[in-house]
Amino acid sequence: MTNTGRMAGDCSLTSFESETSFKRSLDGMQSCEVSSDSTDDPLSSGLRTHRQPRIVVIGAGLAGLSATKVLLENGFTDVIVLEASDHIGGRVQSIRHGDTTLELGATWIHGANGNPVYHLAEDNGLLEHTTDGEKNVERISLYTTCGIAHYQTNVGRRIPKDLVEEFGDLYNEVYELTQEFFQNGKPVCAESQNSVGVFTRDLVRKKIMFDRDDQESTKKLKLSLLQQYLKVESCESSSPSMDEVSLSEFGEWTEIPGAHYIIPEGFMKIVELLAQDIPSPTICLSKPVRRIHWNYSKSRNTCQENNHNDYHHSCQRNHEPLKRGHPICVECEDEEWITADHVIVTTSLGVLKQNHRDMFFPSLPMEKVLAIEKLGISTTDKIFLEFEEPFWSPECNSIHFVWEDEAQLEQVSYPEELWHKKICSFDVLYPPERYGHMLSGWICGQEALFMEGCDDETVAETCTELLRRFTGNPDIPKPRRIVRSSWGSNPYIRGSYSFTRVGSSGADCEKLAMPLPYANSTKAPPLQVLFAGEATHRKYYSTAHGALLSGQREATRLIEMYHDLHRAQTTKPNI
Repeated sequence: MTNTGRMAGDCSLTSFESETSFKRSLDGMQSCEVSSDSTDDPLSSGLRTHRQPRIVVIGAGLAGLSATKVLLENGFTDVIVLEASDHIGGRVQSIRHGDTTLELGATWIHGANGNPVYHLAEDNGLLEHTTDGEKNVERISLYTTCGIAHYQTNVGRRIPKDLVEEFGDLYNEVYELTQEFFQNGKPVCAESQNSVGVFTRDLVRKKIMFDRDDQESTKKLKLSLLQQYLKVESCESSSPSMDEVSLSEFGEWTEIPGAHYIIPEGFMKIVELLAQDIPSPTICLSKPVRRIHWNYSKSRNTCQENNHNDYHHSCQRNHEPLKRGHPICVECEDEEWITADHVIVTTSLGVLKQNHRDMFFPSLPMEKVLAIEKLGISTTDKIFLEFEEPFWSPECNSIHFVWEDEAQLEQVSYPEELWHKKICSFDVLYPPERYGHMLSGWICGQEALFMEGCDDETVAETCTELLRRFTGNPDIPKPRRIVRSSWGSNPYIRGSYSFTRVGSSGADCEKLAMPLPYANSTKAPPLQVLFAGEATHRKYYSTAHGALLSGQREATRLIEMYHDLHRAQTTKPNI
C-alpha cells in the first residue's frame, strides 16, 4: 500500500469509564435478566444476555486482527477469527530472502505523526536498523532518497537530469491543483470528465505546448515523460489508469505528516505484534466462508415461504441457533456452520465485488451494493529481480521506462502480449549490504493480471529484454532469481487496495462501513454484520493504518453497545 492519510480521531477507546470496570460489566452480563415485555427494543429482543456474545471476525489481516485484539482486551471472550488462506496477514506478505526480507504487499509506514502502525513499530524497536536512506519524505515512494533516478527511453538513451527535474516541477504543480477540487470545493469542469488522468494530461500538455523556449524534440520528451509519470501514479493509486480516478474526490485522501519508513525485519512484524496476545485457537486458518446468513430468524421465515432450496437446507440443519438467540449463521466452505451474534467482515473490496451476491443472505441493501460497485480496486504488483552483480551505476536509485512513441497517446492500455509496456520502473533496493543487488519493478491494472498469468521464466526474460533495450546495454544478464506478487489472481484478495473511482466518493466508503441492519430496523438485533478493511476508511483507504484503524473502529462499536446495554440493564427500575 502506498497512499497516506490523516489520523482518525474516532478510534480512541478512552471514552469508557475504564477497561477494568468494563470487563467486570461484560462478565456481569452472564446473569443479567431482560424483561420479555420489551420486544420492540433491538437490544433486549436480540441479545438476551445470559452469555457472552459470540463474535466472528472474517479475515486475519490488519483489520481483523486489530478488531480481535481490541475485543479481547475489553473482556469479550467468545471471539473466533476465520481466515480463508493458510496464513495471517492479509495483504501483508513478507518473505525471507537470504538474510533479508522482501515485501510482496504492504511496505512502508506512511507518516509518523499519530500513525498507529508507526507507533507499534517504534515502541517495539522495529525501526532501529532503518537507515536514513530508507526514510522517505517524497510523495512518490522509492526505496531510497539516495542517488539519482535514471529516466531511459525505448531507444536506449537517458533523458538529461535537468530536463527531468524541469518536467517534475511542472507535473507536481499540476498535481497540487488536483487536490483543490475536494479541499477547496472547486467545481469540476465537464472537459475533465471528473478524472485525475484527463485533467492532468490535458493541463500538462497545454503547458508543454505553450512553452516557447522548448524545441519540438524537448516537448516530445516531456510528453513521453507525462505518460510514464501517470503510469507511476496509477501504481500509487492501484488503479488501471488515472483516467478512472475521481478528480473531485482525489484531495480527500490525506497524508499523515512525517517520513515514510521501511521495517527492515519485515512489515509482517506488525501483524505478529497484533496477533501475539490472541490465543492461537481463536484463529482458524484455511477456513473460507461461503455465506453469512444474517437476520437469521427473519431469513428463515422468508426462505420457508419462498421454498428456496439452498437456504431451506440451511434452515433444516440449524434450528439450534434460533433457540439460543443467535441472529447469524456463518456457513463455511467445509460445511461447518458457526452461529454468532455479530460478524465483522474484513474481506477486501475486490472479494466483495466478486462475491457479495452469494456471500450474504439476505442480500445486501442496494445502497451498500452500489457503494461496492462504484468504489474502485485494481492490482499493483511488484517484480523483484536479483542479479549476481549490479549493471547500474552506483548513484542510480531507479530506472524508469519512457516510451517516446507514446507521447501523443490518450489513455494507455495494452493487449495481453504487450503487458510489459505497463511496467513503469525498477527501483534499486538500498542498502546493498541488506538486499544484495536487487531491483523492484512496478506494474498495475489488467496488465498486472496478464503478468501474473505468465511463468517466472517468461517474466524474467521479458524484464531482462526491457532493461537491455532501455539502458542500451545488450549485455545485461538474466537475473539469478525472480520473486513477484500476485494480488489480482489471489482468490481471497482480488486486488491490491482501493481508490475512489470516477462516480464514487468518500461517502461510498462510509456506506460500505455502515453496519447491518441499519439503525431504523428497530426490531432486528443491532450490529449483526459490521464491515472493516482499508476500503471502509474514508480518509485512509488504501493504507495499512487505514485497515488497522477500521478494525479498531468496528470493535469499538460493539464495546460501546454492550457497555450501554449493561448500563441500561443495571439502572432499570423494578416494577
